[in-house]
Amino acid sequence: MKSYPFAAARVFGVPLAIHPVRGLAIAQALANIIVFGDGAQAGDGVTVEVDEPERSYEVVRGVAVIPVAGTLVHKSSWMDAMCGIRGYDAIRAEFGQAMNDPDVRAVCLAIDSPGGEVAGCFDLVDFMYGYRGEKPIWSIIEDQCYSAGFAIGSVADRIVLPRTGGNGHVGVITMHADFSRALDADGIKIEIITYGKHKADGNPYEPLPSAVRARLQADVDTMGELFVETAARNLGLPVAKVKATQALTYMGAQSVDVGFAHAVMAPDEAFRALLTELG
Repeated sequence: MKSYPFAAARVFGVPLAIHPVRGLAIAQALANIIVFGDGAQAGDGVTVEVDEPERSYEVVRGVAVIPVAGTLVHKSSWMDAMCGIRGYDAIRAEFGQAMNDPDVRAVCLAIDSPGGEVAGCFDLVDFMYGYRGEKPIWSIIEDQCYSAGFAIGSVADRIVLPRTGGNGHVGVITMHADFSRALDADGIKIEIITYGKHKADGNPYEPLPSAVRARLQADVDTMGELFVETAARNLGLPVAKVKATQALTYMGAQSVDVGFAHAVMAPDEAFRALLTELG
């Protein structure tokens, strides 16, 4: 059976800004196939250099269309297209290029994402926010725009979603996999030898001690506060109002009411509205 240690390392014990339904699905899939061994997962650690020149985005009547789709991760991989993954580095490269492209009059972030990794997300959001005011930026949500996807989408001047589309979920989650009972049942005992008493904190072979859990919670809280403050800045809302949502999601008109979107339109209608505004 194959081992997927690198995939597991991107899901368990790390902070995620992802819709819990998708996060749980990924975690369950990994839990069913993980074998702790020496195997490696093809494509992990292989990054794609997205160096300049040729456009990797489509330009429609002066609008650069940049996809923010699928599960979002820090670094792009050659397997992204097959796995429904999008790297923050690829989004950054395309967005920066579009903002400096003389043929581009506006940028459309075409969003359909449940979110993804915290690592790299807020650096990307700050980078994009720094371009506000140079060209119109619209976030057009095709279906879902949650967590890390919403963090990115919130940098836009205008956020539009369909009646049945959803956004929000301003929060952070982390998961700890405890395989100790399963290993006991299989007659497997793992001994962990460390230098530094906290070196193995949060490992999957032992139950999670309360002190370690408290530290993980503190880290999640810190990143959650960063998310709240970033979204509030981008949306022009009071921090307390965004925090009060407590990671709720909002559909269609509900999102407009809470201040997480500006209008409810089908994606094609929203794109036509952007073209009309450009003239």
